[in-house]
Amino acid sequence: MGKPIRVICSLGAAALAAAGLAMLTSIPAVGHHAFSAEFDPNRPVVLRGPIVKVEWVNPHTWIHLEITNDDGSKQVWMVEGGTPNTLLRRGLSRATIPLGAMIVVDGYQSKDRSARANGRDVTFEDGRKFFMGSSGTGAPRDGRDTTEPGQQ
Repeated sequence: MGKPIRVICSLGAAALAAAGLAMLTSIPAVGHHAFSAEFDPNRPVVLRGPIVKVEWVNPHTWIHLEITNDDGSKQVWMVEGGTPNTLLRRGLSRATIPLGAMIVVDGYQSKDRSARANGRDVTFEDGRKFFMGSSGTGAPRDGRDTTEPGQQ
């Protein structure tokens, strides 16, 4: 094989690889939703009760708590938080969210009015309060600084 043919083959392989890479990067990724796609900023909720289940999974953590309604009936709510990594950086871990712990969650109800909410803050009986990561697109702003520790 002569030198010009090798150069043409090399350029052809490079062009083919570049085209393949371009096709891969143009495939739409299954993205994670914006706050406003699922939750209503005009429907704030305050939920009080014991934790009955914790789902420490990506892309969002879920804390399930049992609330007592005004009529005395019980209802389990699912509260969405940030990613496990985000919550870990804020001082929350699966071990610090034990089943049975009494918590208060400030958040926003789902648009479908089901027993689901996006959590803004979680407060424990001992007064510890954590930001749960509800800062996605469309989330209400309350003026607090939500940067990670050590970041500006």
